[in-house]
Parts: sequence; structure tokens; C-alpha cells
Amino acid sequence: MEGICARVVEEKADFGIALDGDGDRVLFSDANGEVVDGDELIYIIAQHRHQSDAGCNGVAGTLMSNLGMELALKDLGIPFLRTKVGDRYVVEALKENDWSLGGEGSGHVLCSDLNTTGDGIVAALQVIRAISDSGKTLAELKAGMQKFPQTMINVRLAKKVDISDNSAINAAVAGAEKKLAGRGRVLLRPSGTEPLIRVMAEGDDQALVEQQVKAIAKVVEQQVG
Repeated sequence: MEGICARVVEEKADFGIALDGDGDRVLFSDANGEVVDGDELIYIIAQHRHQSDAGCNGVAGTLMSNLGMELALKDLGIPFLRTKVGDRYVVEALKENDWSLGGEGSGHVLCSDLNTTGDGIVAALQVIRAISDSGKTLAELKAGMQKFPQTMINVRLAKKVDISDNSAINAAVAGAEKKLAGRGRVLLRPSGTEPLIRVMAEGDDQALVEQQVKAIAKVVEQQVG
């Protein structure tokens, strides 16, 4: 993304589009050379549909979707549902709720009314349509969503272990959530491929988020690391 962001600024372009190797993920650069990630793109598409005749009856994200997107959608009156990480879970949620929009921050955006799977070109065209119809810049459209800082620490384990019933870890998480006071969240997620516990927190106070992630990670390491 560094290369395309720099080129957008150099060419004084309105935006830049980056696709991954097989074209199922897309990220944008706005005119300021700032990355617009999947969560922000989903918000822009949802907002545009919400304001058009098509409407947006709900959005499916994952446990890793930014809290800022959830709150911004709530302000628009659009329901939001979190699933496990993985596009197949997002697809299942869309089918179960009869919704058509969802995806992940990585840029895997699903518009199931237009295609059966994530498609970076389809998603990009939806964003371009939102820009065209609104007469606003990409930066102006994404400004409707305040992206919350996220911090994650991977704690390596000697072997895979279930931490759901660990009282010390649960107490640390509860304490962190209390300090975030409804303006943040905590997520502990085992890696599906490695003996790791991913400790993630997000909130509107980056210093507090980083402090709480480090504190929880320390307890996890003491208990099972």
C-alpha cells in the first residue's frame, strides 16, 4: 500500500485501488495518501445503500471488525452482527439474516446481491458509485466512521490450551473492559494454526488500549504461556 498511496499523492489522483493476487480483496488510498481499509469500505457502501432506494438491512462483520464501524452503522440504524474470523462465516450470517453486505478489515468485501463470493472489483465499483452519487471525496465519505485504534499481542503457548475457564485471565479481561467503559472492547482469540493466544483490544483512547493489552497479555503469559 505504501507504493500506491505515494503514487496517488504524486499524481494528485482522487483515489487509488489495490487488489490482492486473486482479486478477492481490495483496499483504497484516498487523495491524501491514507489507506482506506475493508471496514471503512464496508461502511461507505452501507451508508450509500442506506441513503438510496436499495437500502441496507444489515451488515455482517467478524470478531476483528473495528468497533468504529459498528458504532457508525448503529448511528445509521443499520444492524451489525459479528461472526468468527473467516469469510465463510460471514457468508453464512448473510444467508441466515437475508442480508447482502459484509466482510473483513482485510478488504474481503461481500456484496451477495451482486456476486456469490468476495470480489475486489465488485466492491471497488460499489465504492466508486458511492463517491460518484454523493459528490463527496473518499476521505469525506470515510470520515463518517471514526476508526478506533486496535492493538494486538500474540502470546505463545507451550501447547494449545483452553483458557475460557481461567479465573485470573477472565478477571483481567473484565477489569480492562471496565476501564474502557463502553468505549472499547477486548478479544482473546486462539490461533487456528499455531499455539498462540491473540490478545486484542480497541478503544478511543490509544494509550489506555495499549496499557490494557499489555496487562492482559502478561496475565495470559503467567497463566498458560
